[in-house]
This record gives sequence, C-alpha cells and structure tokens, in this order.
Amino acid sequence: MSLHQYLTRTLSTERQLASRATRAVAGLLVAGFVMASAMAVAQEARPRNNDPGFLESIGRWFEEQGDKISSTFKDAGKKVETFGHEAGVAAKSTVEGAKDAAGAVARIPVARVVSGHEKCPNAPNGAPDCVAAATALCKAKGFESGKSADMTTADVCPAQVYLSGRSSGPVCKTETFVSRALCQ
Repeated sequence: MSLHQYLTRTLSTERQLASRATRAVAGLLVAGFVMASAMAVAQEARPRNNDPGFLESIGRWFEEQGDKISSTFKDAGKKVETFGHEAGVAAKSTVEGAKDAAGAVARIPVARVVSGHEKCPNAPNGAPDCVAAATALCKAKGFESGKSADMTTADVCPAQVYLSGRSSGPVCKTETFVSRALCQ
C-alpha cells in the first residue's frame, strides 16, 4: 500500500469518526434538554411545603445577621468619610481662628494683664456685672478699658455667723471680684 492510499484511507476514517462523534454529542445534548425539561415539569407539579425546616430557619437567620452586619459596616464607613471631611473643616477653621487671634494680639501692643481686687456690682437681673468691674480696675491702673481675665467668688457673712461656728447662712451674700484683667 502506498503512502497516498494510506493517507487517503486514514483521512476517510477520521472524517467518519468525526461525523459519528458530532452526531453522538448532538444526541446527548438533545437528551439532556429533554431530561431537564422533564425535571422542571416534575418540580412544578410537586406541591411546595410552606413549613420551613430547622436548618432552613437557621440559614435564614444567618443571612439576616450577615445583612445587618454588612449594613452596619457600610454605615460606619460613611461616618468615617464624613468625620474626615468634618475634621478637615475644623482644622481650617482652627487655623483661621489662630490667624485672627494673632492679628488681634498684634493690634493691641499696649495691652497688659493687671492684678487687683474689684467687686462686680449686681446687674438689674441679679447677676454680677464684671465688665464694669474690669473697666474700673483697668482705669485705676491708668488704662482706658479692659476685660476680665480672672474672677473670684466668695461668700461674705456677718461676724455673728462666723462666731456661731457656721461658715454660711441665710444672711450671707455671694460676691464676685475681678482679680485679673486685660487692660488697654
């Protein structure tokens, strides 16, 4: 047998095998589709049991807990992003506040902190008016105006209260004093 005849016969045999294999695969696919359709019809015809089993209930519970945890982490992520933005805004406003304070200090080169003891008079509403006391303390030290920097509060009682062994009573009054002021 010559090489040509051998190759022709081999090629013919291979074509026949390929044709048979293609038909077999097509037949298997058709059979698979038929079986899948039959199984789908059988499942639709079977009545569903509405009573979930123990394992199904546990599975559903785990799914719900997983959803809740996922939601919590998403919310936390959003809050972290928001916090980062707010921190940036706060940092910018702090820098601006520091610049403003530095500018204010530069504008008041003659400002001094003075010590003293000036009683805060009571305002019409009964609260101590320490703005007037700070101004009076500053004027006494030769400045034009001032703001209170430190205040002291004390209970002032008549001598009879202290002699009776008590440190407070209904006749005692609370007085507020400016002890330090920033004067200009």
